[in-house]
Amino acid sequence: MSMEQEDCYLCKESLRDTVSIPCGHIFCSICLKTYWDHADHTGSYICPECKVTYTKRPTPRRLGGSRHSSMPRNSESYPPPPPSPDYNYAGPQDVGCDICIGKKHKAVKSCLMCLASYCDKHLKPHYESATFKRHKLVDEIGHLDRQICPQHQKGLELFCRTDQMCICVLCTVKEHKGHDMVSAEQERMDEQQRLGATQAEIQEKIHDRLKQMEELKQAVDSLKSSASRALQECEKMFADMMRAIERMQQEMAKLITSNKRAALNNAEGHMERLTHEIADLKRRDNEITQLSRTEDHIHFIQCYHRVIDQTAAEDLPSVNVNSYFTFSPVTKAVSEMKQHLNEFGNEELVKVAKAVNKMSFVELDDSKKRRSIKNEDQAQVMYKSVPVQEPQHRDDFLKYACQLTLDPNTAYRQLYLSRGNRKAALKRDPQNYADHPARFDSLPQVLSIEPLSGGAYYWEVDWSGEGAALGVTYKGIKRTGYGDSCRIGYNRKSWSLFCSDSSYSARHNKDQHESTAPYSSRIGVFLDHAGGTLSFYAVGETMSLIHRFKATFSEPVYAGFWIWYESAVTLIQL
Repeated sequence: MSMEQEDCYLCKESLRDTVSIPCGHIFCSICLKTYWDHADHTGSYICPECKVTYTKRPTPRRLGGSRHSSMPRNSESYPPPPPSPDYNYAGPQDVGCDICIGKKHKAVKSCLMCLASYCDKHLKPHYESATFKRHKLVDEIGHLDRQICPQHQKGLELFCRTDQMCICVLCTVKEHKGHDMVSAEQERMDEQQRLGATQAEIQEKIHDRLKQMEELKQAVDSLKSSASRALQECEKMFADMMRAIERMQQEMAKLITSNKRAALNNAEGHMERLTHEIADLKRRDNEITQLSRTEDHIHFIQCYHRVIDQTAAEDLPSVNVNSYFTFSPVTKAVSEMKQHLNEFGNEELVKVAKAVNKMSFVELDDSKKRRSIKNEDQAQVMYKSVPVQEPQHRDDFLKYACQLTLDPNTAYRQLYLSRGNRKAALKRDPQNYADHPARFDSLPQVLSIEPLSGGAYYWEVDWSGEGAALGVTYKGIKRTGYGDSCRIGYNRKSWSLFCSDSSYSARHNKDQHESTAPYSSRIGVFLDHAGGTLSFYAVGETMSLIHRFKATFSEPVYAGFWIWYESAVTLIQL
């Protein structure tokens, strides 16, 4: 290396505190240190001048005896200090300054008039000189060649809606004459609004995914807890039985464990997929945010359709979690088997296996409809209706008409009662109800004030929305929690008919019956308390029977209702 070198290769100023590296090149000590400090994260150190690469950072050797450090200098000849040591050199993913010679610095701004990108140093004339006063600076974008019309070599300023492309002023004379054209700024404003709607849709999907993830996590915790309790209780009861039931004990433990494992494996798979989808949606949301902030209209328009097409082509499936999935039926069945050991053992074991296997813990819903009430109830045991003598025409039913009102003391806090407490609708915000022990604290349910006992009664209910259930229940139905002992129709104390826009589902305890009766928004309910029948009809010109329960009512019952979100039920005054 020639010792006659006067200037540092990095700062282009006179050498100060000169150091040498193994390849022989010399630099200012501070310049070399700063340059290699930026390379620490890569683990590869390159000579700025000859590009020799070192895998280990070399230790520079000071040239203390050279004339670069010993040469006397007065205040006039002493070179100014080197520029700031923050050498932000452009990397492979950065836009380089178009003016820098040699290794380029990172560009910080691009000029849409000059069609060039500048680092901090070379950008100064645009701020200081009146010549560049009308030039438009934007954050560095790169690919400035895309800002030029390839045919006329003019800047792109307009957008042709007829041909869906950016054009220059000269293009309007011939190639796009008579076409629908607007300024790039106007087109960007229009597309910005559509982009905002797309971003809102993505953010809503992120919210839905996060909510489903949280529901799934909570359900998994509940599943583990329920499975653990079921195993412990079953093992305790089996310990009290004779050796003859050892085989059934093993089958029961295997049933619980296999269903738990299958449900958890299924849930973990959905959770992993949701995690990937959430990450992808967040990435695209960030991409849209960055695109929305760009000041360059052309760059925005060119990237807009790719983002829109990518989002429009996607339809993410929804994950539905059965929040009522539990192993409590297993524990109950084992208790019954203990009472009827020799006579019903094998029969009850088979019944439990069928009930648990048919319950779905989590499933993937590919339909666009987010909420499907029909899928909330998975038990499939059929309840055979028993025909009884009842009125055939609506006028005959009206002879037994009764006027019912809803009891605010039983209403779930998000149920809004109106029309003299004859209408109930589920809202997002809780109502200002006082505390009361009769209130359902976790399920959207409400009961009537009037008890029904000893005779025949008829009432009609209008329902609307995605789904609602109506029926009757004993006063002793549980009011706290989410379990089956609280929900109308899911226990021995209540009977219900669930209505959706596609089907009906009648339920009592573990028995469920699907009906294909004609759709009706008005349901007639006929209760023969003494005769032991509860019938539901689709009200119309003719009364179409949907389902009839046969039961022995041992105490007064109350009309009860379960209402889904954006749904409502109304008791009709007859």
